[in-house]
Amino acid sequence: MTKVRIASALLVTAWLTVLTAACSSEPDISFAQDVRPILDKNCLSCHQAGGSGFEASGFSMASYDELMKGTEGGPMIIPGDVEGSNLLVLMEGRADPSISMPHGSLDPVPGADIAVIRNWIAQGAKNN
Repeated sequence: MTKVRIASALLVTAWLTVLTAACSSEPDISFAQDVRPILDKNCLSCHQAGGSGFEASGFSMASYDELMKGTEGGPMIIPGDVEGSNLLVLMEGRADPSISMPHGSLDPVPGADIAVIRNWIAQGAKNN
């Protein structure tokens, strides 16, 4: 009888955990509707073929595939890993100030926009 109660309690706890997570999750972030406009506004002028950022790093943000390709030094986005994704490290100023993005005299990306990109990466950085 005790094993049945323990198993029942564990089952109820597991279901409550799943339901709580489902209710409190962030809404899905769309690459096309939410992320792409942020990148176009803040990054694309430099990070596409012919741009200074592309020439310096080989990193293009012109398409989802190029964004996910990263640089010859490695990926810029690791789906599900917001702390390890170099794009966020650079945008949030967690890197050496000389390589933080956007570079030079350009305005920083607004915190709300960085939060959108952060949530998109946390959700798996899908091409949606």
